Amino acid sequence: MNVLVTGANGQLGNELRNAAVRSRNRFVFTDVSSVPGIETVYLDITNIDAVRIICASEDIDVIVNCAAYTNVDKAEDDSATAILLNSTAAGILATVAEERNATLIHISTDYVFHGDRTVPCREDWPTHPLGVYGSTKLMGERKITESGCKSIIFRTAWLYSPYGKNFVKTMKALTAERDSLKVVFDQVGTPTYARDLALLIVKVIDCDMLDRTGIYHYSNEGAISWYDFAKAICEMCGNSCDIRPCHTEDYPSKAERPRFSVLDKSKVKETFGITVPYWRDSLADCIKRLNP
Repeated sequence: MNVLVTGANGQLGNELRNAAVRSRNRFVFTDVSSVPGIETVYLDITNIDAVRIICASEDIDVIVNCAAYTNVDKAEDDSATAILLNSTAAGILATVAEERNATLIHISTDYVFHGDRTVPCREDWPTHPLGVYGSTKLMGERKITESGCKSIIFRTAWLYSPYGKNFVKTMKALTAERDSLKVVFDQVGTPTYARDLALLIVKVIDCDMLDRTGIYHYSNEGAISWYDFAKAICEMCGNSCDIRPCHTEDYPSKAERPRFSVLDKSKVKETFGITVPYWRDSLADCIKRLNP
């Protein structure tokens, strides 16, 4: 099969490059930005004609959409761009997938939930985004579902990797530079190692499980606060920064975050026959890659 990947220069896109090396299928990696030394085909996913042309010329069977507007705070003041990338573009990819009878694998977020419960979020729960980012990602989900295309939507959370900007790389640097640091302890979720999610996506494609359509939750196992996560990062990096817990209100931000967004992985584990790695094990692997 021929697989088109959008947002190929982001965290998940880069991990898909690594995971696809052993795949028996052909991957075409696309993005609107370029990275020196990395082969990437230019594609504007907000242009339906451009999407149609590349899907036809490359005879695409599967589209993996890793592209998104992910700046949660900036989205509050730039809703037009967030809507364009998270909703309109998702609808375009879904339309082209439906036209070609292709399958769309789309990445969504825990931010579609309000975060006001204290048990893991299930796929069939009512959605209630708190801000523009979550609202536009939910709009994208709905456009995909309404298109009628064959689709698999993976909602994930707290994504990190050795690539790009993320919490792990930020904490690694800050805990090496500072003597003390405050991190919120009243927002609870589970990190997602982009490599683990990429391996799942490639497995779904390679093992011909594309008919198992629907919405699935995927993050690593466990439940922690950002404070716990920062402490673990500091420890694994061998840094001695004094990390102290603080309340969300101590660091006000433009966008409100879900207070509890642990994702229930029962459905994805049962449907695809996978074992989800524990968050500390995956974090240790990422730190090892950052400190070869």
